Amino acid sequence: MSSFKNAIPRRAHKERAQPQARKKFGLLEKHKDYVVRATAFHKKEQTLQKLKEKAAFRNPDEFYFKMVKAKTVGGVHRLESQVNKYTQDELMLMKTQDIGYILQKVQSEKKKIEKLTAMLHSLDDQPSNRRVYYAEDREEAEELASKASKHSNLNASGNLPSSIRRKTATSYRELEARKSRVRDLEKLYMDMVMQKELQKSGRKRRLREEELVNPTTKPVYKWRQERKR
Repeated sequence: MSSFKNAIPRRAHKERAQPQARKKFGLLEKHKDYVVRATAFHKKEQTLQKLKEKAAFRNPDEFYFKMVKAKTVGGVHRLESQVNKYTQDELMLMKTQDIGYILQKVQSEKKKIEKLTAMLHSLDDQPSNRRVYYAEDREEAEELASKASKHSNLNASGNLPSSIRRKTATSYRELEARKSRVRDLEKLYMDMVMQKELQKSGRKRRLREEELVNPTTKPVYKWRQERKR
């Protein structure tokens, strides 16, 4: 019975459009639009109700330290400035830890580069095993020499599969990327060491260009000699 019911053609009901007199109000709201709008409205209404209950049942003796360290600006809570949150010794310790981490990454990358370089060299190097042929006369020696040269040329050209060649090219690209990474990390390491030294106590000044023996684009500092007790 249901099959006959579905076989009967039905009229396609189209949604009513906004009347011509109400075009200025935009598109006519459909039921699905109303559902979205009503859901958002009730969600905001429930949030406000929860906040009202929380404010009504709050403990007047409640205290936590952010009440002292924060202030209200235009109805919004803002924390005080945290510029002097750490002491100079704590900043030096954090700087030392950062430098140690960078140095560890440099050493790790160098080990990976050495391993990758050794693997690629083993692929590129030709086999060192040799064969010795003995000839009875000059003609046989020339024939053996021509065969050996053809065989060496065949090995030099290499009949490696395309998958091996692609992997080798990928390994070379990875090697260059790791070398570039090591250079960047070493530069960052030197900059961080310089910043740490500048934070230490002691009188120092930046040398002018005419005072430099080897001119460079990076700043060069000179510390005043102090007598050690």
